[in-house]
Amino acid sequence: MGFIWSLIVGGVIGAIAGAITSKGKSMGWIANIIAGLIGSSIGQSLFGSFGPSLAGMALIPSIIGAVIVVAVVSLFTGKKTK
Repeated sequence: MGFIWSLIVGGVIGAIAGAITSKGKSMGWIANIIAGLIGSSIGQSLFGSFGPSLAGMALIPSIIGAVIVVAVVSLFTGKKTK
């Protein structure tokens, strides 16, 4: 059951990060979950585990980490304009 909660919280974190960077609509829900889980890991390793926690993820550093992940991924996969 903990794994399912981690996926749900990771998806929500990824969706919040996509909304902050305005890239959420171009990413699918699977990419949001992946960005949320990877961003959570990166955010907690860079910024620590402060703030409220849900499903073993500190929310504030996780969202910051997910924003970083979404921004980096959108740099590499963004469409180029002519």
